[in-house]
Amino acid sequence: MNDDRAALRRTMRERRRALPAAQRIASAEALAARLLALPFFPRSGHVAGYWALDGEIALHVWQMRLPRELSYCLPVLHGDDTLRFAAWRPGAPLANNRYGIPEPDVPEDQLLRPDQLDLVVAPLVAFDARGHRLGMGGGWYDRSFAFRVDSPAPPRLVGAAFAVQQAEAIAPEPWDIPLDAVCTESDTFLVSP
Repeated sequence: MNDDRAALRRTMRERRRALPAAQRIASAEALAARLLALPFFPRSGHVAGYWALDGEIALHVWQMRLPRELSYCLPVLHGDDTLRFAAWRPGAPLANNRYGIPEPDVPEDQLLRPDQLDLVVAPLVAFDARGHRLGMGGGWYDRSFAFRVDSPAPPRLVGAAFAVQQAEAIAPEPWDIPLDAVCTESDTFLVSP
């Protein structure tokens, strides 16, 4: 990891952690409305979010407002160093993964491959207006959705963040998988292929 990316990660993580609780709650409400208004938002199938940690913008409001025809999923670390996804509802069993992040506690045969989803909302540390994303640096989303490099195959990928996480420009790495959009509490950035 180069020093510029490490410094940007530190700065943006500090920014999002510093937001007051009232602003976080209002931002989650506004983000939910923006996600539901995406022009490519699916009306049925499987959508995935994430368990918000370390100051990430929360998705619980969005999850509660999803149409009944959509199944909400959370990521699960898979043995091949990619993500799988499992349907999850509040109150369903969870287990912490090796990073301490809660995942649905389901048998392997209930996990969905990334290409079985219709929309994925991914966390990010920083983003720019062109839709370039800087994650935590583990590469889980890039490896999991690498099949999208040569075609705009489903699912649609959307980054979610607070507006304070916007950077002027992020130079993409060759392995970075492009997003279709980034949503914050105040803006939606649709990315042209």
